[in-house]
Amino acid sequence: MTTTTVAARTALSARGLTKRYGTELALDEVTFDIPEHAICGLFGRNGAGKTTLMSILTAQNFATSGHGFTYGESAYENPRVLSRMCFVREGQTYPEDSVPAHAFQMARLFFPRWDQDLADELVDEFRLPVGTRIKKLSRGQLSAVGVIIGLASRAEITFFDEPYLGLDAVARQSFYDRLIEDYTAHPRTILLSSHLIDEVSDLIERVLVLDAGRLVLDATADDLRGTAFTVVGPESRVDAVIGDREELHRERLGSVASATVLGTLSDADQAALTAAGLSTAPVALQELIVRLTRRAADRPAGTPKGAQR
Repeated sequence: MTTTTVAARTALSARGLTKRYGTELALDEVTFDIPEHAICGLFGRNGAGKTTLMSILTAQNFATSGHGFTYGESAYENPRVLSRMCFVREGQTYPEDSVPAHAFQMARLFFPRWDQDLADELVDEFRLPVGTRIKKLSRGQLSAVGVIIGLASRAEITFFDEPYLGLDAVARQSFYDRLIEDYTAHPRTILLSSHLIDEVSDLIERVLVLDAGRLVLDATADDLRGTAFTVVGPESRVDAVIGDREELHRERLGSVASATVLGTLSDADQAALTAAGLSTAPVALQELIVRLTRRAADRPAGTPKGAQR
């Protein structure tokens, strides 16, 4: 029997996407492809260009040069594309006297795949007062409005820009649980911007990292998790086994060193480390992203970025 592998369609893509605000370069020739039916984490420091990127992809902002595409089409003045996407913005504004119930009624009209039963369940789960004026809601309650719209819309492409602001730990976990549960039952493409990398690391399948407007990392989460390790022990032995591998970070306590190193460990490597009395550990996704971002930021402009794929 012959098995045929069907390549995933590209849902979101960018080609040389650049955005300038006067002399400020917010996006610097960003190029990527995000496959259909994937949860992609969009990470970077404050001001890295994450919101600008999502705004351009959803036609709420304009590129200075380059292009962004949804299923191969521009979203600008394109109702065929716009009806397939939902953008949950940080600090989303609503009409002055509206209440959450009004926001959900409008969403139901706009999103053809809207699930009212799911919206009702989420209202109860987040304990959202749907009859209270939105301007009277707490920061967490306002975030809950956006989260409910983003999930219940079941849009083919959903953008979440820091959706958890103001939500307590219990509410954030409810969001993550509901997101993965509904994504599994109703696959779609999700671009999730977040600073809480450790919290969302188990959700995401692909990673994009922006730094000062440049795309410094584009990889699958599985590939990233296997690209580095930490070795701990007497510093002289650590130095001996690291050899010419690239070191991302080092900490010292007396004669003991902990080094985070790019590369993989073979069985022979692991045996040699054990024989040398050294211990090893995998690197958490958040730490790896932070280290790789700092490495990219330290490179002069124009230097090839080895971490970018």
